[in-house]
Amino acid sequence: MSALLERSAPALAVASLLASGCLSTPSPLAPSFHGTIGAPNHGVQTDAVELPASGPGFVRFRPQGTHHFGRPRLVGALTRVARELAESDPGAPPLVIGDLSAKYGGKIDGHQSHRTGRDVDILYQYLTPSGARVSAPGFIRVEADGLARNPGDGHVLRLDVEHEWKLVKALVTAPEIGVQFMFASRNVEALLVDYALARGEPLDLVLHAQSVMWQPGDSMPHDDHIHLRIACSVEETLAGCTGGGPYWDWLPPLPSPVPLDDGKLALLIAEDPPLSPLPFATESGVAAAELGMTPAAPQSLSQSSAGAKSGLDKQRDPAHDGE
Repeated sequence: MSALLERSAPALAVASLLASGCLSTPSPLAPSFHGTIGAPNHGVQTDAVELPASGPGFVRFRPQGTHHFGRPRLVGALTRVARELAESDPGAPPLVIGDLSAKYGGKIDGHQSHRTGRDVDILYQYLTPSGARVSAPGFIRVEADGLARNPGDGHVLRLDVEHEWKLVKALVTAPEIGVQFMFASRNVEALLVDYALARGEPLDLVLHAQSVMWQPGDSMPHDDHIHLRIACSVEETLAGCTGGGPYWDWLPPLPSPVPLDDGKLALLIAEDPPLSPLPFATESGVAAAELGMTPAAPQSLSQSSAGAKSGLDKQRDPAHDGE
């Protein structure tokens, strides 16, 4: 019984803290919380790793910024995928990577999510009209025909569908991360899926990629970058990670409590020593139990939970929080 409760305690605790709005940083009240804690739009992180300003196959869009910290497995996957793509295509422009999270998570400017080290923005890849590959000059909107006008100089670029699909394929098949979402506009998704099908990519791979690509309805359409979000791992879930979208069937199964029959449960309860009554304070600070006073009748469950439920409803963020 004790072992079973210990396994589920972190998840129960984080749900309680999220409902009460008390979750800000790990504290003595929640000593087991570490890593990525809470939901992407209502959480923090510890033990984050910083994405370097540049590396083989990638550069940061804001090299002097402070919002480039993420989960070690996410940063590792980004650097590995960028390096492998560069090695397979020497001379290609680097991937341009935008914000991840702050070192200790929490709210950062320009984003509603990106709070727990599980989110990263990756700018789209572009070609000139003549077909030359160019590094992304910024967040440039891609239209339904794949064309994008650079507001900086007015030049027209087009989405590099071939290499964008290679990036998507590498990320959704990366073993160290379980992609929960790739927020992208419907236009970009259609261009990538059409290209993959025309190339004869395996249908299960295309379906996998199409399942995680979403245009969010509660933020910008993501027509100028991909917003990648990874799901909580099993270990992270037990340490306080939660939410952010669906937990897909292809992800590792999360642990569940072992069912106990009534007989075993009764034996476990019988082994636990009875709890001593706790004293409760009066207005004068003297323990009422010491004075022989009888405590007031407790509120019913419906009475005590009414306020908490309304607060929880207000704080329940959409699962598809795109930014």
